[in-house]
Amino acid sequence: MTTEVPLTDGEGRAVHSSARAAGRWCGPCKILGPRLEKVVAKQHGKVVMAKVDIDDHTDLAIEYEVSAVPTVLAIKNGDVVDKFVGIKDEDQLEAFLKKLIG
Repeated sequence: MTTEVPLTDGEGRAVHSSARAAGRWCGPCKILGPRLEKVVAKQHGKVVMAKVDIDDHTDLAIEYEVSAVPTVLAIKNGDVVDKFVGIKDEDQLEAFLKKLIG
């Protein structure tokens, strides 16, 4: 069971979130992570990133149908609205986040 927690900025406005499923042993995850963090930081609080270690949280991996890592889920209003698996370059990540925040 998971608990939905609404994400808000410092002024109480809802923000969009991106969840990254990874494993400590995952080489591509170690490449994607810093890229994704950099692109999320450029959104100035419009997007919040959560990292989930699938070895520690297999329940979430099952719930969100994560079958390979890295997997990035775009979550808006509690629903997965987009996702990708694998490594993306910064331009692709920025386009992914722009779709999320509209």
